[in-house]
Amino acid sequence: MSENHHVSFSVRRVLAIATNTLIDLTRQRVFYFVLIFALSLIGSSVFMARFSFQQEFQILKDVALGAMSIFTSLLAIIATARLIPQDVEDRTVYTILAKPVPRFEYVLGRLAGVLLLLAISTLIMSAMFLVVLFGREQAVLHETARQMSSLPHEQLEDALRAVRSSALNIDILPGIGLIFVKACLLASLTLFVSTFATTNIFTIVVMVVIYFVGHLQATAREYWLQQSNLGWIKRAFLALVALLFPDLQAFNLVDDIVAGAAIPLTLFLNVAGLGVFYIAIYTLLAAVVFYGKEL
Repeated sequence: MSENHHVSFSVRRVLAIATNTLIDLTRQRVFYFVLIFALSLIGSSVFMARFSFQQEFQILKDVALGAMSIFTSLLAIIATARLIPQDVEDRTVYTILAKPVPRFEYVLGRLAGVLLLLAISTLIMSAMFLVVLFGREQAVLHETARQMSSLPHEQLEDALRAVRSSALNIDILPGIGLIFVKACLLASLTLFVSTFATTNIFTIVVMVVIYFVGHLQATAREYWLQQSNLGWIKRAFLALVALLFPDLQAFNLVDDIVAGAAIPLTLFLNVAGLGVFYIAIYTLLAAVVFYGKEL
């Protein structure tokens, strides 16, 4: 189909497409199903354990952050997989590109709409998680103060301080930030796959495979590299897999957060920067493939 190749880039057009994409996605039942299920799991995590307060907070964080990671990834894949195939099927893409809208703006606008959806979902789940964590912290503080009221003031303050340090800490925020970055990465990769896929089912199946490979490749690579007889062909294969599939496990800092370990700023910036790099690359590849796609 014809397209104006001389139209300058317009942020306003991209934002218009992104807003329209966000509105369309929020009308889908799958968005509310995934969000409600995730919120239910996060909310119910407070009832899953009754151990010492340290163990209880660890389990609560593990369940809640794990739920956020899984459901934001799932939402990123499902929401993005249907965009281009659905637009082609409904002929919406023809209406958009018939106007002075370059294909790159169309791709960027669609992706931006998904990223906005992921940001809203992440904020809602984070708010739910922090409310649950804060509420449980206050309950434990009250119970600890009641049980230890007969102890000297210094010992009571030490006990209450230990409860606070086990519950809320600043390292939760970068962990949530990387969960969001990983979801954005999966959205951009899903968009790239959907540009040459014929159906959204095919895109989802491919992304599920990529999701598991991305989480397992670091463990497999470490195991294979320890083998003394590893030839150059296998090493080249490992390098190719590492190049094609992002190491999704690198974005998982849940274990460190649950253990109470501090997340260095350099580690956060390096991982976040890697995620932004992948997002930019996959978005560019999606635009290139879509530019040459026959519509």
